[in-house]
Amino acid sequence: MSTIGSFSLTLALLVSLYSLIAFTLGARTKKREWTRSGQNAVFAVAGLVSLAAAVLVYALISGDFQIQYVAEHSSRSLPLAYRLSAFWGGQEGSLLLWEWLLVLFAAVVMIQNRKKNRILMPYVLTIMMGISLFFLVLLTFISRPFQLLPFLPSDGRGLNPLLQNPGMWFHPPATYLGYVGFSVPFAFAMAALLTRKLNDIWIRSTRQWVLFSWLFLSIGNLLGAQWAYVELGWGGYWAWDPVENASFMPWLTATAYLHSVMIQERRGMLKVWNMVLIILTFVLIIFGTFIVRSGILSSVHSFAVSPLLGALFLTFIGVILLFSLSLLASRWSLLRSENELDSLLSRESTFLFNNLILVGAAFAIFWGTIFPLISEAVKGVKITVGPPFYNQIMVPIGLTLLLLTGICPLISWRRASGKNLKKNFLYPVIITAAGGMVILRWTIQHPYAFISFTLAIFVVSTIIIDFSRGVKARKGMTKEGYLKSSLNLITRNKRRYGGYIIHIGIVCLFVGITGSSAFKVERVETLEKGESLTIKDYQLKFESFSSYPTQDKHVTTATLSVSRGGKRIGILRPERNFYANQEQPVTEVAIRSTLKEDLYVILTQYSQDGPATFKVVINPLIMWMWLGGFILVGGTILAMWPDKRERLRLAMHYMQERIKNEV
Repeated sequence: MSTIGSFSLTLALLVSLYSLIAFTLGARTKKREWTRSGQNAVFAVAGLVSLAAAVLVYALISGDFQIQYVAEHSSRSLPLAYRLSAFWGGQEGSLLLWEWLLVLFAAVVMIQNRKKNRILMPYVLTIMMGISLFFLVLLTFISRPFQLLPFLPSDGRGLNPLLQNPGMWFHPPATYLGYVGFSVPFAFAMAALLTRKLNDIWIRSTRQWVLFSWLFLSIGNLLGAQWAYVELGWGGYWAWDPVENASFMPWLTATAYLHSVMIQERRGMLKVWNMVLIILTFVLIIFGTFIVRSGILSSVHSFAVSPLLGALFLTFIGVILLFSLSLLASRWSLLRSENELDSLLSRESTFLFNNLILVGAAFAIFWGTIFPLISEAVKGVKITVGPPFYNQIMVPIGLTLLLLTGICPLISWRRASGKNLKKNFLYPVIITAAGGMVILRWTIQHPYAFISFTLAIFVVSTIIIDFSRGVKARKGMTKEGYLKSSLNLITRNKRRYGGYIIHIGIVCLFVGITGSSAFKVERVETLEKGESLTIKDYQLKFESFSSYPTQDKHVTTATLSVSRGGKRIGILRPERNFYANQEQPVTEVAIRSTLKEDLYVILTQYSQDGPATFKVVINPLIMWMWLGGFILVGGTILAMWPDKRERLRLAMHYMQERIKNEV
């Protein structure tokens, strides 16, 4: 089986190289035969890489332990679901997943644009297959997923216990879908520069790809935070780890692009800036992939140290930057804005301010992430930047962004008059002031929490008031009922109201982050059986202790009864598990979740017949983070949903383009 997998990747490398040549010749000679040949090569590469992926999956399921990757990441006792997730649990498999998604996306893009974007497509596919070639070189010569051991082990090492969590089934694939998806808008942007076709068509052609990629990158970040929360046993969900930062930075720049591109579509402005944002997002994605695989920065999420792999990724990043920025510089005169900023009190200026803050946040995180490398190079000592640095910077940045979330959608284009400002913001300001007075009682000792909750009220009130005005106006014109008017208003303006729903999800995220940060309560106490501890209005009684073996681990469990106000409300069972191939025990936390707060219990130390030490954490409002994630997903899906009017506009443009080319 390993021979089939290795041969498939080697052949895919050769065919990918051929596709590059074919597309280049097709673009230069304008001969469609070369372009069609290149397209067939893309399908062939997609098939060959899919075959290699299928071989690795089969090897993991069947337990072919002579393949080194299988021996290192799977075992006979590992449940089937985790054998499958071992596909992306190691370096070689995750690179194969990257490549597999990339060539599948290339095939999908090619099918989508079979009868349109004929000038752009050879260049788009050249860029995508160039990226594919890089990853195939790594898979063929450096990180080989089908490398054989000189002997046949009786069993494998198994998956790292920290990865044996349902988060492993969803978090890495979601993150990779987001990462790889951004190769599509990057390829279109480079194709537009190469062909000098710098109108809005490349933006409109990739809008759903950008939203798709942003959505999955958002899901990946949220699932990673939730996984850390339930698995690592420290009471938090975000530690500003280098790998966490690596996936957050492109999310910030992609969010900036999603906002600024509206200005280009509406006013013909920020054309250079949008190109820069797409380039920056893709470079940060490759940089994040580099951090995970090079081992250059210490992280609980990174793979084994691989200096050669790291050097190749750095070289690849350098090539991307040199190619894209030099191309951008050569087309600078073609990207002049069609209009200028008329006023600081306008939607354009608030969107631009929003962009600058998002990119500034990404730069601050980037600086904090690479600072250990800089300090080591300058002073010879690797100085790690901790959470206090990030929190000090990101809290005011986050609050400013929350304020702009309420202002940006309602302020007028070009120039906001006093009448416009009064109409759109008078009632939200009154509601916000009243709400702020109410919550001041609980947040008086936490000024940042007061500001955050008050701004959350402001954002939600602006959305509700604007939506209610839209419903009222539609009802007056169509004589429809309120429910029908509401549904029709949303379905006819999916992009606008999908964005509003996303903003509500972001507000929920802020509420969860603020509550769990400002009002978190912790207590550590050692209890004998039968003893209790009290934290806030909860009483936890240590009832019993049990220890027993399973197929792949030894489980130790403490049972605590939970009461509030003298009334028993549940049982919590935190665990510490020992795996055969691991020296350190793995913590399994026990959590009781409500919309108000989480009761979070960790078993830190114990003796078989003696006392046990527990760390108990109360995380207020943290459920609102996960709820906000669901709302964000729903809003993004609505914004992505195909729009008949947009499809008609694109179809008309493609028809005009074909007529022009034929003439």
